[in-house]
Amino acid sequence: MADTADRPDFGFSLLARDGQARRGVVRTAWGDVDTPAFMPVGTAASVKAMMPNDVKGTGAQIILSNTYHLMLRPGAERVERLGGVRKLMGWDGPLLTDSGGFQVMSLGPLRKIDETGVTFKSHLDGSQHILTPEISTDIQFKLDATITMAFDECTPYPCTEQEAEESMKLSMRWAERSRSAFVARTGYGQFGIVQGSVFPHLRKRSIEALTDIGFEGYAVGGLAVGEGQELMFTTLEDTTPHLPEVAPRYLMGVGKPADIVGAVMRGIDMFDCVLPTRSGRTAQGFTRRGAVNLRNARHSEDMRPLDAECACPACTSFSRAYLHHLFRADEVQGLMLLTWHNLTYYQDLMKGLRQAISEGGLTAFAEAFHARQAEGDIEPL
Repeated sequence: MADTADRPDFGFSLLARDGQARRGVVRTAWGDVDTPAFMPVGTAASVKAMMPNDVKGTGAQIILSNTYHLMLRPGAERVERLGGVRKLMGWDGPLLTDSGGFQVMSLGPLRKIDETGVTFKSHLDGSQHILTPEISTDIQFKLDATITMAFDECTPYPCTEQEAEESMKLSMRWAERSRSAFVARTGYGQFGIVQGSVFPHLRKRSIEALTDIGFEGYAVGGLAVGEGQELMFTTLEDTTPHLPEVAPRYLMGVGKPADIVGAVMRGIDMFDCVLPTRSGRTAQGFTRRGAVNLRNARHSEDMRPLDAECACPACTSFSRAYLHHLFRADEVQGLMLLTWHNLTYYQDLMKGLRQAISEGGLTAFAEAFHARQAEGDIEPL
């Protein structure tokens, strides 16, 4: 495990506000994270198609890995013997680990939930496993997660109010057990997860339960699961005002650029999503004028960069025509370059949001963002 004797305590500093939006810094044993922040996803201790130094080069300060996947392969004990996820993959910054709750929920009939935890069959080989709040927290300790997530049930959508309440109450009981199992270390923290589906009074009760327990940060879970952007934003408006001011706020699994801008305006500090890396492997590039499908024939002789304002290698060294060719030829370099671009675009967006909040110009920034996205990708002359 890490030697943290000379490292700072885990903490959060709020530096500026613009409406509900916040500009801050999360302090950890492995470095600071400027917020609003986007965390690239390295589910299995690898940000797909990227080298760790190149991920850092996009501007990322923290990445995410996953308890469920790493417990199955290569196994938490092995990762611990190898020095933790950070050492194993060569990442020298902060690391957040998802507790595995969302992945287990996604298994459907392959899992069974009770008060103790979740019994499930591996999607890899059908072997049976169990995750409880204590086991999940211990695995994240073995992975050497800088930020550990409490184990929860990700409430499906749609659901009835009664189903949402029962699920939320179970997650709060699990949160208390997760906190009891957490091993406090200098510069490390644990986040509780707010549940309650789209019901404001359940979200408020969940926050009250979590703050009574006490965590270093608070995540909003159970959104981006099919409810749509408008209802997600409404739920955030009903949720974030009740969260502690002096702790980071993390919206799990979000999302598209417009989702991030809207959530920042509603008081969220941290995000993660597989979208920029997954899209990079499927020929979708994110630009300041919206998403682009590089498999489309219109790019075949287009010598323009994908995004003229982007400083990534895909945009500064290669043309749309070349990227189009790489994807049509199934060349791995195409998905590498486009993933690099997408992660750079997301980090540029976060940098722009942070600057706008600091300068009190977030409304103008958001209006300009939406106007440019609405223009759409411009055809070549």
